[in-house]
Amino acid sequence: MKVLGINASARKDGNTAILINTVFEELNKAGIETELVQLSGNRIEPCKACWACAEQKNCVHKKDIFREIFEKMVDADGIILGSPVYNANISANMQAFLERASVVTDMNKGLLKHKVGAAVAAARRGGALNTIDAMNHFFLLQDMFTVGSSYWNMAYGRLPTEVEQDEEGIETMKNLGENMAYLLNAIKEKNK
Repeated sequence: MKVLGINASARKDGNTAILINTVFEELNKAGIETELVQLSGNRIEPCKACWACAEQKNCVHKKDIFREIFEKMVDADGIILGSPVYNANISANMQAFLERASVVTDMNKGLLKHKVGAAVAAARRGGALNTIDAMNHFFLLQDMFTVGSSYWNMAYGRLPTEVEQDEEGIETMKNLGENMAYLLNAIKEKNK
């Protein structure tokens, strides 16, 4: 089994990556392979509403890394979406990515059906619930199973590595990883 993490932060290996990697640690303990894709340094173009994805089962535009990441999503058993809180919501790159992914999956029903999804957010103060909610809406629209934790999947931190000081946030990520591993293994067992 494999889980793909998508970090939509402008900072490579920053707070959002730390949170995703904390979840990954628990998944790896359960024998689940993980891969982190970081959007930092890349600009995801917005959807052009051309509907050509209906024939390709992926976006036809090749000016960015969307196609490569979307293929990895389709191949993965689980997906973690991570975003810092920007203006009380997801980053612009995550917004563009989810809009394009939503159009591709709307034109090609079932591409992500029954995969396991989890959303995480790094926040300075407010807006984390809106951020998590936006990413969870994507999962719900794809017929995916969404994983929760012992609290909202968020941690506080503004400057790089500050989320590591949020003990409850880090524990929430660890619990999220355990819950995601449990669900992935339960699905695998059911499908034997």
